[in-house]
Amino acid sequence: MTAGIDVPDVRGRTGLDRAGRDLSGNPGVTVRDVELLAAAWHVLRRTTYDYRRRDGTWTTEQRETYDRGDGATVLLYDPSRRAVLLTRQFRYPVYVNGHPDGMLLETAAGLLDGDDPAAAIRREAAEELGVAVGELRPVFAAWTSPGSVTERLHCFAAEYGIASRTSEGGGLADDGEDIEAVELDFDEALRMIDTGEIADAKTIMLLQWAALKGVLDSDR
Repeated sequence: MTAGIDVPDVRGRTGLDRAGRDLSGNPGVTVRDVELLAAAWHVLRRTTYDYRRRDGTWTTEQRETYDRGDGATVLLYDPSRRAVLLTRQFRYPVYVNGHPDGMLLETAAGLLDGDDPAAAIRREAAEELGVAVGELRPVFAAWTSPGSVTERLHCFAAEYGIASRTSEGGGLADDGEDIEAVELDFDEALRMIDTGEIADAKTIMLLQWAALKGVLDSDR
């Protein structure tokens, strides 16, 4: 008996080795086996599949996938003051991989955890930044690390102002979160992409989207 397969794991899940076995959208891919390598908070699998190459020949390949669920993020911007509101928090994975101190500037974000993307990002904006989000603008959804991570990130933008700041935010202390709200001039935020002070992919994408669309331009 294996936790996560035959009996519930710490999150009450079973059948974690079934993911992908019923895929049929690509006739050039046949899933042969799915192994559960780890099931802590998130899930690591190794999948063996047959793949038909462009020349018609078949090969057998293996890939490891890390399944942490899908997520959502939002760029909060104040057009009247040409400002954006970001989070700053410690991220151990970037710290261990070369970031000077692991303190990363990011758009508010989180996993869906069973909610639809809009509800999830409203929850995260309230928890992390203390903002009650009004109208949400869907921007795009993207796979941010498609070679190994299954997560699809739903990206939004929304206006905020003084009246929408309902608390100081900070995240959930019970979850170990210690999040600082950082308000930046939009042009300064764009400059910080060039200097590397903003190095988070989702944040860079949304800031550059805002620049391309001119959402903070005074003549809009």
